Amino acid sequence: MGFELKNESGCLFKDNFNEHDFETPGFRSEPLEFTSPLGTTKGMQWFFDGMKMSYAASVFNQPLALKWTTDTEMITMHFNLEGKVSVFDKELPDAFELSGNEHNMFYGKEAEGHIQDEELRLKLFLIQLSKKSFFTLAGEGNDAIKRFADKVAAGKSAAFSPSSLNIDLPLQNCITAILNCRYVDSLKRMYFFSKAMEMLVLQAESFDRSLNKKSLYLKKEYDKERILYARDYLLKNMDCPPTLTELSKIAGINEYKLKRGFKETFNQTVFEYLSDVRLEMAKNDLLEKRKTITEIAFELGYCSLQHFSTAFKKKYGQSPGQARG
Repeated sequence: MGFELKNESGCLFKDNFNEHDFETPGFRSEPLEFTSPLGTTKGMQWFFDGMKMSYAASVFNQPLALKWTTDTEMITMHFNLEGKVSVFDKELPDAFELSGNEHNMFYGKEAEGHIQDEELRLKLFLIQLSKKSFFTLAGEGNDAIKRFADKVAAGKSAAFSPSSLNIDLPLQNCITAILNCRYVDSLKRMYFFSKAMEMLVLQAESFDRSLNKKSLYLKKEYDKERILYARDYLLKNMDCPPTLTELSKIAGINEYKLKRGFKETFNQTVFEYLSDVRLEMAKNDLLEKRKTITEIAFELGYCSLQHFSTAFKKKYGQSPGQARG
């Protein structure tokens, strides 16, 4: 069967991928696109070294509830960017729910779940691995990875974290870097493998932080949704960002909760987050060499070339000109 997505009317999408397909040699990329009466999904899939990476963005015509099932043995690093997805494995006592901007990692031989969407959008980024590839990627790892790896080795279904974790900026930057990668396939294969390893490390770090941290400011799902809305609005308007007061009104959340809830979610203040996103985008633009340094600075909202150069050198230890090479 592989993977199947259906609603009450029947099957909407089917992927016959199974654990044997992890052994496909070389590097292969495929567009992911399908249309149903409910909406459209577009994305990409990459296959290499016992690994399958997938990005899918769906836009729906109406609120919906879909059911998905899979019978492929694998480890899944799940990054839920928008929408809500539940994961249920009959060998685990509880179902897991991932809301927007949450991640977790699962191992199992059969699983199912639901996709629920009230805002008509769903975005997912997945890294799915064979057992062999996972052990290569995980190496020694920290205690959390070792415990998870022990269950994988024993063939026991497992979730990496008992509750979903927030996708912070370093994880988001990895996903963005993968989606925007312009290397040729031979280099892309190496680059994607290194990013998968980095994301596993970041997942482990995220889990360690969660052990010593409780949610103090975002008690309701609505509050978390407002923080994500504020983040998305900020990034769409980074050339001319709103003040905190303006952003709180736009997002429909008070300024106190915005400031503290944002840092609780992303481990950075609102404008630390914005600064890091700008500089990461600037670094990528510099490496591509398609724009002048002045164009990059002003497109990203810096008030002067000097301001941009100072911020860039402070973060990366070299000037924009040196980074361009």
